[in-house]
Amino acid sequence: MRRVVVDMQNYLFADSVAQALKNADSDFDVYRSEGPVNTAELCSLCEPYALLMEVLGVSPWRLEERLKIRDEVKRTNPHCRIVFIVDENAEGELAKRVLQAKKDGLIDNFIYSSVSAAYLSAVVDTL
Repeated sequence: MRRVVVDMQNYLFADSVAQALKNADSDFDVYRSEGPVNTAELCSLCEPYALLMEVLGVSPWRLEERLKIRDEVKRTNPHCRIVFIVDENAEGELAKRVLQAKKDGLIDNFIYSSVSAAYLSAVVDTL
């Protein structure tokens, strides 16, 4: 069973992502973080295969804050895959910065929030 932690601002979107992962692969055991302040602790408890975090232009979902969570998670679970989800239409400049974080090797992958649930599941499966 591969554990996946999902940390997103929008509860409905987070629930959809969790359901898409569960439906795509019964090997995924999805945990939802109650918020950024709890994410690193949740990851230390469940030792996930992957952490999916939404990145927004407002605190506490800003890129810099997400990278701090990434650092904390990697300290206790260096093999955890880090994936950022960003809205490339509403947050164009931020999406470019997330892309650069991937190029710089700070995250394992990124996903635009406009992709299909099947694509999102396939990306997580191939990490």
